[in-house]
Amino acid sequence: MPNNLHRRSVLTLDDFTPDEIRFLLKFAADLKSAKLAGTEVQRLARKNIALIFEKDSTRTRSGFEVAAYDQGAHVTYLGPSGSHIGHKESMKDTARVLGRMYDAIEYRGFSQKSAEELARYAGVPVYNGLTDEAHPTQILADFMTMREFTHKHLSDMSVAFVGDGRDNVALSLAIGAAKVGMDFRIVSPRELWPDSSFVEHVKSLAISNGGQLTLHEDVSSGVSAADFIYTDVWLSMGEDEMAWAERITLLEAYRVTTAVMEATNNPYAKFMHCLPAFHDTNTEVGARISKEYGIDCMEVTDEVFESKASIVFDQAENRMHSIKAILVATIGT
Repeated sequence: MPNNLHRRSVLTLDDFTPDEIRFLLKFAADLKSAKLAGTEVQRLARKNIALIFEKDSTRTRSGFEVAAYDQGAHVTYLGPSGSHIGHKESMKDTARVLGRMYDAIEYRGFSQKSAEELARYAGVPVYNGLTDEAHPTQILADFMTMREFTHKHLSDMSVAFVGDGRDNVALSLAIGAAKVGMDFRIVSPRELWPDSSFVEHVKSLAISNGGQLTLHEDVSSGVSAADFIYTDVWLSMGEDEMAWAERITLLEAYRVTTAVMEATNNPYAKFMHCLPAFHDTNTEVGARISKEYGIDCMEVTDEVFESKASIVFDQAENRMHSIKAILVATIGT
């Protein structure tokens, strides 16, 4: 591969150069075109990939499985109760076992340190499918999707993340945006801004690559002229549900509504979400929160979620194509 990604792990976008990120995005677009045209060439024949899921998933699991199958690889799914990790066997020992059987390992769980430990001892590439701190495969799919819905280069785009500014997706977007020179805004109550050391790090990256990071409490100024409005759930998987009351109080004013989309003053602005989204009461969680707190949606209204501006399902599809690019670039022949 031109960017020498062979046998590289993907733990955080902080580990990749702007050119390497752009290469993966271009490669993902090429693989998507080949799949749609029926001309895809399998480059992962006889490869075996372990999928470790401490947190359940729809898009990450489906994305890895379909990407692997399309390319001729076999996967083994290890769910929350499917291994001895943390109970009878350490992550270090698990890494040394799986590394002798598999060509690569995907890990979706809580601790970024666990993903790093896997990569340190497995001897094969490890892919971060989500941790509490980072979600790199999501951001590659997001950037791929942004490219599909605007004529602009990544470095000319303005993206506003509205919601919990400490969210793992928000943090990964900030790093990725800084690497490719975007105008990236975190629009959040001050209590939920990322810590100062992270902000300083990202601002330094942004300056080096011609981008900028700004933090806003005011929604209207934060989203002004944005090309994309992005949000995520207000409480992540594994967090104490006692925090719902506080988050709703803090973030209700940061819900993405039609008024927020209009505040961009950009008729072409698009809405993005990594999913799942609490945009109605048609889930157990949504119904329970509605009953307890008297709200019929959380981070985004159903009107925006179902609008023509919403490109959330294009993002979801592109998880598979961008994951495929990672797999082929790192372990392909």
